Amino acid sequence: MRADTVTTLTRWVRHGLLAVFLTVLPVAVFAAPFAAMVMDARTGEVLYSKNADTRLHPASLTKMMTLYLAFQAVESGKVSLDSVVTVSQNAASQPPSRLGLRAGQKIQLRYLIRAAAVKSANDAAAAIGDYLGGNEANFATMMNRQAKALGMNSTTFRNANGLTRQGHLSTARDMSILGRHVIYDYPQYYNIFSRRTADAGIAKVASTNRRFLDAYDGADGIKTGYTVAAGFNLVGSAQRGNKRVIATVFGGTSTAQRNAKVAELLDIGFARAPNRANSPQPVLMAKASSDLAGPEVTGAVDTGDEGEAPGTMQVAANTANKVAPASSLRPMKRPGTAAAPEALIADAAPHHDPEAESLAVQLAANAVSTPAPTGPRPLPRSPQIQQAGTAPGTVEPSAIEGAIAFAQSTAPQPETLALGDEPQFDPDMVAEGDADPKDPVFIQTSTPQPETLQLAEQKAPRNDTVILAAMSPPAPAKQQTREVIARASTSGGRNWGINVGKFNTQYAAERMLLKTALMESDALGSALRKVAKTKTAFEANFVGMTKAGAELACARLTARATDCNVIGP
Repeated sequence: MRADTVTTLTRWVRHGLLAVFLTVLPVAVFAAPFAAMVMDARTGEVLYSKNADTRLHPASLTKMMTLYLAFQAVESGKVSLDSVVTVSQNAASQPPSRLGLRAGQKIQLRYLIRAAAVKSANDAAAAIGDYLGGNEANFATMMNRQAKALGMNSTTFRNANGLTRQGHLSTARDMSILGRHVIYDYPQYYNIFSRRTADAGIAKVASTNRRFLDAYDGADGIKTGYTVAAGFNLVGSAQRGNKRVIATVFGGTSTAQRNAKVAELLDIGFARAPNRANSPQPVLMAKASSDLAGPEVTGAVDTGDEGEAPGTMQVAANTANKVAPASSLRPMKRPGTAAAPEALIADAAPHHDPEAESLAVQLAANAVSTPAPTGPRPLPRSPQIQQAGTAPGTVEPSAIEGAIAFAQSTAPQPETLALGDEPQFDPDMVAEGDADPKDPVFIQTSTPQPETLQLAEQKAPRNDTVILAAMSPPAPAKQQTREVIARASTSGGRNWGINVGKFNTQYAAERMLLKTALMESDALGSALRKVAKTKTAFEANFVGMTKAGAELACARLTARATDCNVIGP
């Protein structure tokens, strides 16, 4: 009897252990590998590392390189922040997180930069890459060339946004190096990474990194990343007093766990970093070739209402005349009287001044005739440094040291203000993370919009490139529960519809239909909700619409960063 009891207990223990093993196994299988590095940003000294040279999936940390190349193109005069980008089919087809771009849509480069840096929008990053490189493959080549120039020897890029692709790998060390270059090579744009919200042209977006920025004292960047293969990644940076520290984490298990780990690593960094340190600028490990930015992009200098201001062309011509040294110098403190950044990014009103246009053409010709720079252009040197370069020994060392002191501040710089002049709104109402685990916020006006009046009068839909929704507070509306139907009404020519997504369950599809109907009650008030079951998914459709109504509804939903496709008869 005793032996039987022992046997029974043993069997139950064995079964229990097996159940625990089967429960934990999937987590172990899908858990992304962990890696971390802490760096003194002033000197590049490594203060802590774990698996820092293991090649892993960087996810949206990739966008730091995309933005780095965008800043480089602007500073070299190849493009401007006002350059108008035509969205490619490749960019428009990228999965979330998305700004909501459509193929053929035109949008200014500044809005793409905001969306990629703040919201981590995959379509915006891909649009930047296709614009600068011509296509995804060419831009990946540019990214890899620049990575090698920065000393990122274990990194291979395959796309502009970091979505999982075979061979698209990097390391915690390389991403820390890249983060350091983003800070010091282009400080005039760095403050975009500390913004909690931004106006991205067709939508107001919130930062995927805002929780970390709000929680950690001194934090001002830089970039989050998430995919299933990568886990939760973050390159974070903070400044306290004279110290600036960069902490990189790959393979976090959640947003909260990742943020807590980066905060812990930053604490380690601030504890170990000396109060005073020699602060050499990050050095290019390889000399950049003259075609670092690839071939000239199509439509870099815009004309007509979308053209650049003459001041912008002047800056472009002047920067083209400067040749960068093989090593990147520490950014100089910008003189207070320098107006070039403001001229570069000012929201100038469209105008047609014959004399100004003639000057712009002449300056453009001068820029083209000037030999291409051999590397990334450094910021303007101070008069003391220029004098020291021409007459050695004529300047006191203290003057030189003061001249090269890096003026790092969390206060927005004029250049960054042009990148982010957005109205403030509640960021906690907008989704966090690259995977958009929540839904975007939609604010509906109670006043009928011109588009709605147009639909009521049965006129042709507006032909605007982008239709923006009003951003005034919503008026309370009585919610109506509609029944999900199985057949569309085709009376009166209403044999059109729209599709707002495919889902794994019928419940999820019905939920999306209800939410969309409440969100766009004006455009979808007469439409019928239908869940269509296919072999692979449940499709959420609105049916019983006119062609004009369907196109208008899709335009409004797309402007709200919601996927939408028109369904014909």
